[in-house]
Amino acid sequence: MEGKDIPFRMLDADPFSNWLGIAILESRVGYCRVGMTIRREMLNSMGKAHDGITFSLADTAFGFTSNTHGKYAVSIETSINHIEALEEGDFITAECSLEKVKNKVGFNVIEVKKGDDLVALFKGVVYRTQKDWE
Repeated sequence: MEGKDIPFRMLDADPFSNWLGIAILESRVGYCRVGMTIRREMLNSMGKAHDGITFSLADTAFGFTSNTHGKYAVSIETSINHIEALEEGDFITAECSLEKVKNKVGFNVIEVKKGDDLVALFKGVVYRTQKDWE
């Protein structure tokens, strides 16, 4: 299986990301950009998008990108900084790039944006197994 196709296979098998309405906007080896629209049921008690929504979008981009090199890869540590609040109807994207794979542990920074505006910054550490995607 080609690395650029792995995120599509992962999305097909991911009920949560499908419930969120995540779409793959671009995928290639070492890179994935995903997007989604904030819906009413994603809002918190203050009428803003729940922080878990931006975290989930960034985590999906992180996971998809980490697997494009053809080995099963799993998250071992993540964190996020929320910069701007989001509202119902906002369309957001998360972009992850990983050009070099040198060892079993990878470090990524994922930008979550609304248009050109940075709304969250996600950091992730991934562990790459020896199991191949087939």
